[in-house]
Amino acid sequence: MKLRTDVLPAEQVYTILANERRRHALEHLGSVGGVVTVHELSALVAGRETGESPPPKRCRESVYTSLVQTHLPKLEELGVIEYDRESQTIEMSRHARDVALYTEVVASVGVTWSELYRALGVASLTVLLAALLGVPLVSAVDPVLLTSLGLALFAAASAYQLWINRFSVLRQLRGGRSGIAGLRRR
Repeated sequence: MKLRTDVLPAEQVYTILANERRRHALEHLGSVGGVVTVHELSALVAGRETGESPPPKRCRESVYTSLVQTHLPKLEELGVIEYDRESQTIEMSRHARDVALYTEVVASVGVTWSELYRALGVASLTVLLAALLGVPLVSAVDPVLLTSLGLALFAAASAYQLWINRFSVLRQLRGGRSGIAGLRRR
């Protein structure tokens, strides 16, 4: 496995995330996991902003204009998306993961993945040490079983994280080049 040396600097990621409309656009692009038209994306973002489905036409048009004139060119310039102006399609690109690392949370409990894994590690180690040191009740359970349970929790959390990020993972496995990039090569 090769380490990436072209990670987006934190300052650029913060600039991207500073705008609510860009955050909504990236969130929707990430959840779709494929190619999206600018019209589809503007409707999704406008719906999120207004809370209406379908959103009012004026709001969709406003979102569309700002996406086309400002946000999509900026995201394309930074390598976060691939934007084909001719077909009006957008797809997440190689730097999308760099931005997602700053926004990933386990939605149902509101903690980041690193916090979840850290808590699992500390809890597993604490329970294992308690069993090895003879703490009542905990020491009655075989340490191998406790270790296996801890590893099973890590595996379950990892599988869940892979599942919710499956589109990004598949894109990375395919080499990060598909959809729009394939169209450009033709």
